[in-house]
Amino acid sequence: MDKFYLTTAIDYVNGAPHIGHAYEKILTDIIARHFSQRCDDVFFLTGTDEHGIKIQKTAAEKGITPKELCDENAQKFKDAWKALDVDYTKFIRTTDQEHEKIVQKIFDKLLKQGDIYKHSYEGLYCQGCECFLNPKDLTEDGLCPDHLKKPEVVSEENYFFKLTKYKDAIIKHIKENPGFIVPEFRANEVLNQLEDIQDISVSRAKSNVQWGIDVLGDSEQSIYVWIDALSNYITALGYDTENPSETFKKYWPANVQVIGKDILKFHSIYWPAFLMALDLPLPKQILAHGWITIDESKMSKSLGNVISPTSVLEAFELEYPDAFRYYMASSAPCGRDGNYSDDDFKEKVNAHLANSMGNLLNRTLSMIVKYFDGEVKPEFKDENPLTKKALGTVQIVKNHFDNYEIAEAAQEIISLVDTVNKYVQDNAPWTLAKEEKMTECGQVLVNVLEIMCIISALIYPYCPNIAREMARQLSFDLSTKLDDLTCDNIKTGKLISKDEIKPVFLRVDSELADKTSKK
Repeated sequence: MDKFYLTTAIDYVNGAPHIGHAYEKILTDIIARHFSQRCDDVFFLTGTDEHGIKIQKTAAEKGITPKELCDENAQKFKDAWKALDVDYTKFIRTTDQEHEKIVQKIFDKLLKQGDIYKHSYEGLYCQGCECFLNPKDLTEDGLCPDHLKKPEVVSEENYFFKLTKYKDAIIKHIKENPGFIVPEFRANEVLNQLEDIQDISVSRAKSNVQWGIDVLGDSEQSIYVWIDALSNYITALGYDTENPSETFKKYWPANVQVIGKDILKFHSIYWPAFLMALDLPLPKQILAHGWITIDESKMSKSLGNVISPTSVLEAFELEYPDAFRYYMASSAPCGRDGNYSDDDFKEKVNAHLANSMGNLLNRTLSMIVKYFDGEVKPEFKDENPLTKKALGTVQIVKNHFDNYEIAEAAQEIISLVDTVNKYVQDNAPWTLAKEEKMTECGQVLVNVLEIMCIISALIYPYCPNIAREMARQLSFDLSTKLDDLTCDNIKTGKLISKDEIKPVFLRVDSELADKTSKK
Protein backbone atom coordinates (compact mmCIF):
# COMPACT_ATOMS: atom_id res chain seq x y z
CA MET A 1 0.00 0.00 0.00
CA ASP A 2 1.28 3.48 -0.79
CA LYS A 3 -0.57 5.45 1.91
CA PHE A 4 -2.72 4.88 4.99
CA TYR A 5 -5.10 7.52 6.38
CA LEU A 6 -6.87 6.91 9.67
CA THR A 7 -8.90 9.07 12.03
CA THR A 8 -10.35 8.98 15.53
CA ALA A 9 -13.58 10.56 16.63
CA ILE A 10 -13.00 14.14 17.75
CA ASP A 11 -13.61 14.54 21.48
CA TYR A 12 -16.11 17.00 22.89
CA VAL A 13 -14.25 19.56 25.01
CA ASN A 14 -17.00 20.12 27.56
CA GLY A 15 -14.89 18.13 30.04
CA ALA A 16 -11.44 16.63 30.55
CA PRO A 17 -10.21 13.42 28.87
CA HIS A 18 -10.95 10.10 30.58
CA ILE A 19 -9.88 6.50 30.13
CA GLY A 20 -12.56 5.89 27.48
CA HIS A 21 -11.14 8.66 25.29
CA ALA A 22 -7.68 7.20 25.89
CA TYR A 23 -8.76 3.70 24.79
CA GLU A 24 -9.75 4.95 21.34
CA LYS A 25 -6.62 7.06 20.85
CA ILE A 26 -4.31 4.25 21.97
CA LEU A 27 -6.04 1.75 19.65
CA THR A 28 -5.74 4.15 16.72
CA ASP A 29 -2.12 4.98 17.49
CA ILE A 30 -1.29 1.25 17.59
CA ILE A 31 -2.96 0.77 14.20
CA ALA A 32 -1.03 3.79 12.83
CA ARG A 33 2.30 2.50 14.14
CA HIS A 34 1.65 -1.00 12.78
CA PHE A 35 0.86 0.30 9.30
CA SER A 36 3.93 2.56 9.43
CA GLN A 37 5.81 -0.77 9.53
CA ARG A 38 4.14 -1.72 6.26
CA CYS A 39 4.10 1.54 4.28
CA ASP A 40 6.02 4.81 4.32
CA ASP A 41 3.10 7.24 4.37
CA VAL A 42 0.70 7.14 7.33
CA PHE A 43 -1.52 10.12 8.19
CA PHE A 44 -3.17 9.93 11.62
CA LEU A 45 -5.80 12.56 12.48
CA THR A 46 -7.35 13.31 15.87
CA GLY A 47 -8.79 16.44 17.44
CA THR A 48 -11.57 18.13 19.37
CA ASP A 49 -15.22 19.03 18.77
CA GLU A 50 -15.73 22.56 20.12
CA HIS A 51 -19.17 23.99 19.33
CA GLY A 52 -22.64 23.61 20.81
CA ILE A 53 -24.99 24.44 23.65
CA LYS A 54 -23.18 22.39 26.32
CA ILE A 55 -19.94 24.34 25.85
CA GLN A 56 -21.89 27.60 25.77
CA LYS A 57 -23.58 26.75 29.11
CA THR A 58 -20.47 25.40 30.86
CA ALA A 59 -18.44 28.47 29.85
CA ALA A 60 -21.20 30.75 31.17
CA GLU A 61 -21.23 28.86 34.50
CA LYS A 62 -17.45 29.29 34.76
CA GLY A 63 -17.63 32.97 33.84
CA ILE A 64 -15.37 32.57 30.79
CA THR A 65 -15.95 32.72 27.04
CA PRO A 66 -16.70 29.50 25.10
CA LYS A 67 -13.40 29.89 23.23
CA GLU A 68 -11.47 30.17 26.51
CA LEU A 69 -13.11 26.95 27.73
CA CYS A 70 -12.26 25.23 24.42
CA ASP A 71 -8.64 26.41 24.55
CA GLU A 72 -8.25 25.19 28.12
CA ASN A 73 -9.77 21.75 27.55
CA ALA A 74 -8.31 21.13 24.07
CA GLN A 75 -4.88 21.53 25.68
CA LYS A 76 -5.80 18.88 28.28
CA PHE A 77 -6.51 16.42 25.47
CA LYS A 78 -3.22 17.27 23.73
CA ASP A 79 -1.31 16.85 27.01
CA ALA A 80 -2.97 13.50 27.70
CA TRP A 81 -2.13 12.12 24.25
CA LYS A 82 1.46 13.29 24.60
CA ALA A 83 1.73 11.47 27.94
CA LEU A 84 0.36 8.30 26.30
CA ASP A 85 2.73 8.54 23.29
CA VAL A 86 -0.17 9.02 20.87
CA ASP A 87 1.81 10.18 17.87
CA TYR A 88 -0.81 11.83 15.63
CA THR A 89 0.04 13.63 12.39
CA LYS A 90 -2.48 16.43 12.89
CA PHE A 91 -4.72 17.66 15.70
CA ILE A 92 -7.78 19.49 14.36
CA ARG A 93 -10.01 21.77 16.38
CA THR A 94 -13.44 22.62 14.98
CA THR A 95 -12.85 26.22 16.06
CA ASP A 96 -9.92 26.39 13.60
CA GLN A 97 -10.67 29.21 11.18
CA GLU A 98 -9.96 27.11 8.10
CA HIS A 99 -12.34 24.37 9.27
CA GLU A 100 -15.14 26.87 9.98
CA LYS A 101 -14.80 28.47 6.54
CA ILE A 102 -14.98 25.13 4.71
CA VAL A 103 -17.94 23.95 6.81
CA GLN A 104 -19.83 27.08 5.75
CA LYS A 105 -19.02 26.32 2.09
CA ILE A 106 -20.10 22.68 2.45
CA PHE A 107 -23.41 23.75 4.02
CA ASP A 108 -23.92 26.38 1.32
CA LYS A 109 -23.23 23.87 -1.47
CA LEU A 110 -25.71 21.35 -0.06
CA LEU A 111 -28.30 24.11 0.39
CA LYS A 112 -27.91 25.37 -3.17
CA GLN A 113 -28.15 21.89 -4.68
CA GLY A 114 -31.36 21.14 -2.74
CA ASP A 115 -30.01 18.63 -0.21
CA ILE A 116 -30.70 21.10 2.62
CA TYR A 117 -34.07 22.85 3.09
CA LYS A 118 -35.71 25.05 5.75
CA HIS A 119 -38.50 23.59 7.86
CA SER A 120 -40.48 24.47 11.01
CA TYR A 121 -40.26 21.67 13.51
CA GLU A 122 -41.31 20.68 17.00
CA GLY A 123 -39.53 17.75 18.57
CA LEU A 124 -37.96 16.17 21.62
CA TYR A 125 -34.40 17.46 21.93
CA CYS A 126 -31.72 15.81 24.13
CA GLN A 127 -28.91 18.20 25.04
CA GLY A 128 -26.61 15.28 25.91
CA CYS A 129 -27.01 13.67 22.48
CA GLU A 130 -27.28 17.07 20.76
CA CYS A 131 -30.05 15.71 18.57
CA PHE A 132 -33.80 15.29 18.30
CA LEU A 133 -35.12 11.94 19.54
CA ASN A 134 -37.96 9.82 18.24
CA PRO A 135 -40.61 9.28 20.99
CA LYS A 136 -40.44 5.52 20.40
CA ASP A 137 -36.71 5.52 21.27
CA LEU A 138 -37.29 6.88 24.81
CA THR A 139 -37.42 4.73 27.95
CA GLU A 140 -40.77 3.83 29.54
CA ASP A 141 -40.36 6.93 31.72
CA GLY A 142 -39.87 9.15 28.65
CA LEU A 143 -36.11 9.57 29.19
CA CYS A 144 -33.21 9.55 26.73
CA PRO A 145 -31.87 5.95 26.84
CA ASP A 146 -28.24 7.16 26.86
CA HIS A 147 -28.40 10.09 29.28
CA LEU A 148 -31.49 9.11 31.33
CA LYS A 149 -32.76 12.68 31.19
CA LYS A 150 -36.08 13.93 29.92
CA PRO A 151 -35.65 15.61 26.52
CA GLU A 152 -37.10 19.11 26.18
CA VAL A 153 -39.78 20.01 23.67
CA VAL A 154 -38.14 22.36 21.16
CA SER A 155 -40.03 24.26 18.51
CA GLU A 156 -38.07 26.25 15.96
CA GLU A 157 -37.43 26.77 12.27
CA ASN A 158 -34.26 24.98 11.20
CA TYR A 159 -32.43 23.77 8.14
CA PHE A 160 -32.83 20.03 7.46
CA PHE A 161 -30.68 17.65 5.45
CA LYS A 162 -32.45 15.18 3.11
CA LEU A 163 -31.10 12.04 4.75
CA THR A 164 -34.02 10.00 3.38
CA LYS A 165 -32.82 10.76 -0.17
CA TYR A 166 -29.66 8.68 0.47
CA LYS A 167 -31.24 5.85 2.50
CA ASP A 168 -31.31 3.29 -0.32
CA ALA A 169 -27.78 4.12 -1.49
CA ILE A 170 -26.42 3.67 2.05
CA ILE A 171 -28.25 0.34 2.50
CA LYS A 172 -26.86 -0.82 -0.86
CA HIS A 173 -23.30 0.21 0.10
CA ILE A 174 -23.44 -1.62 3.45
CA LYS A 175 -24.84 -4.79 1.89
CA GLU A 176 -22.40 -4.80 -1.02
CA ASN A 177 -19.38 -4.04 1.18
CA PRO A 178 -19.54 -6.43 4.15
CA GLY A 179 -16.22 -5.13 5.51
CA PHE A 180 -17.40 -1.49 5.54
CA ILE A 181 -18.46 -1.68 9.20
CA VAL A 182 -16.07 -3.47 11.58
CA PRO A 183 -16.94 -5.69 13.36
CA GLU A 184 -19.42 -7.00 10.81
CA PHE A 185 -22.09 -7.86 13.41
CA ARG A 186 -22.66 -4.12 13.91
CA ALA A 187 -23.86 -3.74 10.31
CA ASN A 188 -27.25 -5.25 11.16
CA GLU A 189 -27.79 -2.62 13.87
CA VAL A 190 -27.17 0.11 11.30
CA LEU A 191 -29.45 -1.50 8.72
CA ASN A 192 -32.21 -1.65 11.37
CA GLN A 193 -31.69 2.05 12.20
CA LEU A 194 -31.92 2.91 8.50
CA GLU A 195 -35.43 1.47 8.30
CA ASP A 196 -36.90 4.38 10.30
CA ILE A 197 -34.53 7.12 9.19
CA GLN A 198 -35.86 10.66 8.82
CA ASP A 199 -34.39 13.90 7.53
CA ILE A 200 -32.16 15.50 10.17
CA SER A 201 -31.87 19.01 11.57
CA VAL A 202 -28.51 20.53 10.61
CA SER A 203 -28.92 23.96 12.19
CA ARG A 204 -30.22 25.56 15.36
CA ALA A 205 -31.79 28.96 15.89
CA LYS A 206 -29.12 31.48 16.91
CA SER A 207 -31.43 32.54 19.75
CA ASN A 208 -30.88 29.07 21.32
CA VAL A 209 -27.32 28.26 20.23
CA GLN A 210 -24.98 31.20 19.84
CA TRP A 211 -21.77 29.15 20.02
CA GLY A 212 -21.63 27.67 16.54
CA ILE A 213 -20.65 28.38 12.96
CA ASP A 214 -22.95 30.87 11.20
CA VAL A 215 -24.93 29.77 8.17
CA LEU A 216 -23.76 31.90 5.23
CA GLY A 217 -26.43 34.47 4.39
CA ASP A 218 -28.63 33.62 7.41
CA SER A 219 -27.50 35.29 10.61
CA GLU A 220 -30.44 33.75 12.51
CA GLN A 221 -29.06 30.18 12.24
CA SER A 222 -26.01 28.29 13.57
CA ILE A 223 -24.71 25.22 11.73
CA TYR A 224 -25.54 22.31 13.97
CA VAL A 225 -23.19 19.62 15.18
CA TRP A 226 -23.10 16.96 12.46
CA ILE A 227 -22.09 18.87 9.33
CA ASP A 228 -19.60 20.77 11.50
CA ALA A 229 -18.10 17.85 13.45
CA LEU A 230 -18.10 15.10 10.83
CA SER A 231 -16.57 17.33 8.15
CA ASN A 232 -13.34 17.55 10.17
CA TYR A 233 -12.14 14.34 8.53
CA ILE A 234 -11.92 16.11 5.17
CA THR A 235 -11.34 19.75 6.20
CA ALA A 236 -8.19 18.62 8.05
CA LEU A 237 -6.81 17.47 4.70
CA GLY A 238 -7.64 20.74 2.96
CA TYR A 239 -10.93 19.77 1.33
CA ASP A 240 -12.67 22.62 -0.45
CA THR A 241 -15.94 22.49 -2.38
CA GLU A 242 -14.27 24.27 -5.33
CA ASN A 243 -10.56 23.59 -5.11
CA PRO A 244 -9.58 20.64 -2.86
CA SER A 245 -5.91 20.46 -1.87
CA GLU A 246 -3.36 17.93 -3.14
CA THR A 247 -3.21 16.52 0.40
CA PHE A 248 -6.93 15.81 0.29
CA LYS A 249 -6.67 14.16 -3.12
CA LYS A 250 -3.77 12.05 -1.87
CA TYR A 251 -5.28 10.73 1.37
CA TRP A 252 -9.07 10.63 0.97
CA PRO A 253 -10.86 8.24 1.28
CA ALA A 254 -9.73 7.21 4.75
CA ASN A 255 -8.55 3.63 5.13
CA VAL A 256 -10.27 3.39 8.50
CA GLN A 257 -12.20 5.72 10.81
CA VAL A 258 -12.05 4.63 14.45
CA ILE A 259 -15.06 5.54 16.63
CA GLY A 260 -17.01 4.35 19.67
CA LYS A 261 -20.03 2.12 19.09
CA ASP A 262 -22.30 4.83 20.56
CA ILE A 263 -21.66 7.14 17.59
CA LEU A 264 -21.76 4.47 14.89
CA LYS A 265 -25.16 5.71 13.61
CA PHE A 266 -23.74 9.14 12.84
CA HIS A 267 -20.65 7.74 11.09
CA SER A 268 -22.35 4.97 9.13
CA ILE A 269 -25.53 6.84 8.14
CA TYR A 270 -25.17 10.64 8.40
CA TRP A 271 -21.52 10.80 7.29
CA PRO A 272 -21.91 8.57 4.19
CA ALA A 273 -24.98 10.61 3.21
CA PHE A 274 -23.05 13.91 3.46
CA LEU A 275 -20.22 12.43 1.40
CA MET A 276 -22.61 11.12 -1.23
CA ALA A 277 -24.21 14.56 -1.42
CA LEU A 278 -20.75 16.07 -1.95
CA ASP A 279 -19.99 13.40 -4.57
CA LEU A 280 -17.03 12.12 -2.54
CA PRO A 281 -15.98 8.50 -1.97
CA LEU A 282 -16.88 6.87 1.37
CA PRO A 283 -14.23 5.79 3.86
CA LYS A 284 -13.05 2.24 3.20
CA GLN A 285 -13.89 1.03 6.70
CA ILE A 286 -15.44 2.23 9.94
CA LEU A 287 -14.17 0.52 13.11
CA ALA A 288 -16.63 0.75 16.01
CA HIS A 289 -14.89 -0.17 19.26
CA GLY A 290 -16.62 -1.12 22.50
CA TRP A 291 -16.70 0.72 25.82
CA ILE A 292 -14.33 0.46 28.75
CA THR A 293 -15.87 -0.27 32.13
CA ILE A 294 -14.11 0.34 35.45
CA ASP A 295 -14.12 -2.69 37.77
CA GLU A 296 -16.99 -4.04 35.65
CA SER A 297 -19.08 -0.86 36.13
CA LYS A 298 -19.87 1.67 33.42
CA MET A 299 -17.98 4.93 33.95
CA SER A 300 -20.10 7.70 35.41
CA LYS A 301 -19.44 10.90 37.32
CA SER A 302 -22.11 9.96 39.87
CA LEU A 303 -20.31 6.70 40.70
CA GLY A 304 -17.03 8.61 40.96
CA ASN A 305 -15.22 6.05 38.81
CA VAL A 306 -14.13 8.26 35.92
CA ILE A 307 -10.37 7.74 35.64
CA SER A 308 -8.14 10.23 33.87
CA PRO A 309 -5.70 8.59 31.42
CA THR A 310 -2.61 9.89 33.19
CA SER A 311 -3.71 8.96 36.74
CA VAL A 312 -2.84 5.30 36.07
CA LEU A 313 0.68 6.29 35.00
CA GLU A 314 1.04 8.42 38.14
CA ALA A 315 -0.47 5.86 40.53
CA PHE A 316 1.81 3.06 39.36
CA GLU A 317 4.77 5.44 38.95
CA LEU A 318 5.24 4.40 35.31
CA GLU A 319 8.03 6.25 33.54
CA TYR A 320 6.58 5.29 30.15
CA PRO A 321 2.97 4.62 29.12
CA ASP A 322 3.79 1.30 27.41
CA ALA A 323 2.24 -0.96 30.06
CA PHE A 324 -0.99 1.04 30.10
CA ARG A 325 -1.10 1.10 26.28
CA TYR A 326 -0.57 -2.67 26.11
CA TYR A 327 -3.20 -3.38 28.75
CA MET A 328 -5.85 -1.13 27.21
CA ALA A 329 -5.25 -2.44 23.67
CA SER A 330 -5.44 -6.07 24.77
CA SER A 331 -8.44 -5.62 27.09
CA ALA A 332 -11.18 -6.51 24.60
CA PRO A 333 -11.64 -8.46 21.35
CA CYS A 334 -12.44 -6.37 18.27
CA GLY A 335 -15.57 -4.28 18.83
CA ARG A 336 -16.42 -5.76 22.25
CA ASP A 337 -16.44 -4.00 25.61
CA GLY A 338 -13.34 -4.09 27.80
CA ASN A 339 -12.70 -3.53 31.49
CA TYR A 340 -10.04 -1.75 33.53
CA SER A 341 -9.16 -2.80 37.06
CA ASP A 342 -5.98 -2.08 39.02
CA ASP A 343 -5.48 -5.71 40.01
CA ASP A 344 -5.94 -7.05 36.49
CA PHE A 345 -3.64 -4.33 35.11
CA LYS A 346 -0.86 -5.31 37.51
CA GLU A 347 -1.31 -9.02 36.95
CA LYS A 348 -1.40 -8.83 33.16
CA VAL A 349 1.50 -6.45 32.52
CA ASN A 350 3.69 -8.20 35.09
CA ALA A 351 2.98 -11.60 33.52
CA HIS A 352 3.32 -10.57 29.86
CA LEU A 353 5.78 -7.66 29.78
CA ALA A 354 8.00 -8.30 32.83
CA ASN A 355 8.00 -12.04 33.56
CA SER A 356 7.62 -13.42 30.02
CA MET A 357 9.07 -10.94 27.53
CA GLY A 358 11.40 -8.75 29.60
CA ASN A 359 12.84 -11.56 31.67
CA LEU A 360 13.44 -13.70 28.57
CA LEU A 361 15.58 -11.00 26.97
CA ASN A 362 17.40 -10.17 30.20
CA ARG A 363 18.27 -13.79 31.04
CA THR A 364 19.43 -14.58 27.50
CA LEU A 365 21.67 -11.51 27.21
CA SER A 366 23.06 -12.18 30.72
CA MET A 367 24.01 -15.73 29.68
CA ILE A 368 25.70 -14.42 26.51
CA VAL A 369 27.81 -12.17 28.77
CA LYS A 370 28.39 -14.84 31.43
CA TYR A 371 29.46 -17.63 29.08
CA PHE A 372 30.90 -15.72 26.10
CA ASP A 373 31.75 -12.23 27.41
CA GLY A 374 28.93 -10.79 25.27
CA GLU A 375 30.39 -12.11 22.01
CA VAL A 376 28.45 -13.85 19.23
CA LYS A 377 30.73 -16.33 17.49
CA PRO A 378 30.15 -17.32 13.82
CA GLU A 379 29.47 -20.95 14.82
CA PHE A 380 26.53 -19.81 16.97
CA LYS A 381 24.65 -18.80 13.82
CA ASP A 382 23.03 -22.05 12.83
CA GLU A 383 19.64 -23.24 11.55
CA ASN A 384 17.01 -21.81 13.88
CA PRO A 385 14.11 -24.16 14.78
CA LEU A 386 12.03 -21.14 15.83
CA THR A 387 12.11 -19.46 12.40
CA LYS A 388 8.90 -20.97 11.03
CA LYS A 389 6.87 -20.06 14.14
CA ALA A 390 8.30 -16.52 14.27
CA LEU A 391 7.77 -15.61 10.62
CA GLY A 392 4.35 -17.28 10.72
CA THR A 393 3.46 -15.06 13.68
CA VAL A 394 4.40 -11.97 11.66
CA GLN A 395 1.84 -12.97 9.01
CA ILE A 396 -0.83 -13.80 11.60
CA VAL A 397 -0.30 -10.42 13.31
CA LYS A 398 -0.59 -8.66 9.93
CA ASN A 399 -3.83 -10.53 9.21
CA HIS A 400 -5.25 -9.52 12.59
CA PHE A 401 -4.38 -5.88 11.95
CA ASP A 402 -6.00 -6.07 8.51
CA ASN A 403 -9.20 -6.85 10.44
CA TYR A 404 -8.38 -4.39 13.25
CA GLU A 405 -8.15 -7.23 15.76
CA ILE A 406 -5.67 -5.48 18.01
CA ALA A 407 -6.17 -7.58 21.16
CA GLU A 408 -6.02 -10.78 19.12
CA ALA A 409 -2.72 -9.69 17.52
CA ALA A 410 -1.28 -9.00 21.00
CA GLN A 411 -2.20 -12.55 22.07
CA GLU A 412 -0.27 -13.95 19.10
CA ILE A 413 2.82 -11.93 20.03
CA ILE A 414 2.72 -13.20 23.63
CA SER A 415 2.12 -16.73 22.33
CA LEU A 416 5.41 -16.40 20.38
CA VAL A 417 7.15 -15.18 23.56
CA ASP A 418 5.78 -18.25 25.39
CA THR A 419 7.08 -20.55 22.64
CA VAL A 420 10.56 -19.03 22.92
CA ASN A 421 10.48 -19.35 26.72
CA LYS A 422 9.58 -23.04 26.37
CA TYR A 423 12.45 -23.48 23.90
CA VAL A 424 14.86 -22.06 26.50
CA GLN A 425 13.51 -24.36 29.22
CA ASP A 426 13.61 -27.42 26.93
CA ASN A 427 17.16 -26.73 25.72
CA ALA A 428 18.56 -25.48 29.07
CA PRO A 429 21.60 -23.47 27.87
CA TRP A 430 22.87 -23.34 31.48
CA THR A 431 23.09 -27.17 31.46
CA LEU A 432 24.85 -27.15 28.08
CA ALA A 433 27.41 -24.69 29.52
CA LYS A 434 27.89 -26.87 32.59
CA GLU A 435 28.53 -29.83 30.28
CA GLU A 436 30.95 -27.61 28.32
CA LYS A 437 28.88 -27.91 25.13
CA MET A 438 29.64 -24.28 24.42
CA THR A 439 28.79 -24.17 20.71
CA GLU A 440 25.36 -25.73 21.35
CA CYS A 441 24.84 -23.33 24.26
CA GLY A 442 25.73 -20.33 22.08
CA GLN A 443 23.43 -21.55 19.31
CA VAL A 444 20.45 -21.79 21.68
CA LEU A 445 21.08 -18.29 23.03
CA VAL A 446 21.52 -16.71 19.59
CA ASN A 447 18.41 -18.50 18.28
CA VAL A 448 16.46 -16.85 21.10
CA LEU A 449 17.94 -13.40 20.43
CA GLU A 450 17.13 -13.65 16.71
CA ILE A 451 13.45 -14.15 17.60
CA MET A 452 13.57 -11.38 20.23
CA CYS A 453 14.41 -9.00 17.37
CA ILE A 454 11.18 -10.02 15.64
CA ILE A 455 9.25 -9.72 18.91
CA SER A 456 10.60 -6.18 19.41
CA ALA A 457 9.26 -5.23 15.95
CA LEU A 458 5.86 -6.81 16.60
CA ILE A 459 5.42 -5.30 20.08
CA TYR A 460 6.56 -1.83 18.93
CA PRO A 461 3.09 -0.45 18.07
CA TYR A 462 1.85 -1.33 21.57
CA CYS A 463 5.01 -0.59 23.56
CA PRO A 464 7.25 1.76 21.55
CA ASN A 465 9.63 2.56 24.43
CA ILE A 466 10.07 -1.06 25.49
CA ALA A 467 10.62 -2.06 21.85
CA ARG A 468 13.27 0.62 21.37
CA GLU A 469 15.12 -0.54 24.50
CA MET A 470 14.95 -4.17 23.33
CA ALA A 471 16.24 -3.19 19.88
CA ARG A 472 19.08 -1.16 21.43
CA GLN A 473 20.32 -4.12 23.49
CA LEU A 474 20.01 -6.41 20.46
CA SER A 475 21.64 -3.92 18.04
CA PHE A 476 18.55 -4.41 15.88
CA ASP A 477 17.21 -1.85 13.40
CA LEU A 478 13.63 -1.24 14.57
CA SER A 479 12.80 0.65 11.36
CA THR A 480 12.87 -2.67 9.44
CA LYS A 481 9.54 -3.15 7.65
CA LEU A 482 7.53 -6.22 8.68
CA ASP A 483 7.84 -7.78 5.22
CA ASP A 484 11.64 -7.48 5.46
CA LEU A 485 11.94 -9.27 8.83
CA THR A 486 14.18 -12.33 8.88
CA CYS A 487 15.68 -14.60 11.52
CA ASP A 488 19.16 -13.35 10.66
CA ASN A 489 19.41 -10.17 12.73
CA ILE A 490 22.18 -10.75 15.28
CA LYS A 491 25.61 -9.78 14.02
CA THR A 492 28.74 -11.75 14.89
CA GLY A 493 31.25 -10.10 17.19
CA LYS A 494 30.74 -8.21 20.44
CA LEU A 495 26.99 -7.78 21.08
CA ILE A 496 26.75 -6.34 24.58
CA SER A 497 28.57 -5.88 27.87
CA LYS A 498 27.23 -6.50 31.37
CA ASP A 499 26.60 -2.84 32.20
CA GLU A 500 24.62 -2.34 28.95
CA ILE A 501 22.00 -4.94 29.94
CA LYS A 502 18.98 -3.28 31.50
CA PRO A 503 15.50 -4.62 32.33
CA VAL A 504 13.17 -3.40 29.57
CA PHE A 505 10.20 -3.43 31.92
CA LEU A 506 10.24 -3.53 35.71
CA ARG A 507 7.42 -5.34 37.52
CA VAL A 508 4.54 -3.15 38.64
CA ASP A 509 4.34 -3.69 42.40
CA SER A 510 3.02 -0.31 43.49
CA GLU A 511 0.10 -0.40 45.93
CA LEU A 512 -0.63 3.28 45.29
CA ALA A 513 -3.52 2.82 42.90
CA ASP A 514 -6.23 2.43 45.51
CA LYS A 515 -9.62 4.05 45.21
CA THR A 516 -8.43 7.33 46.79
CA SER A 517 -5.78 7.97 44.16
CA LYS A 518 -8.22 7.81 41.23
CA LYS A 519 -9.07 11.21 39.91
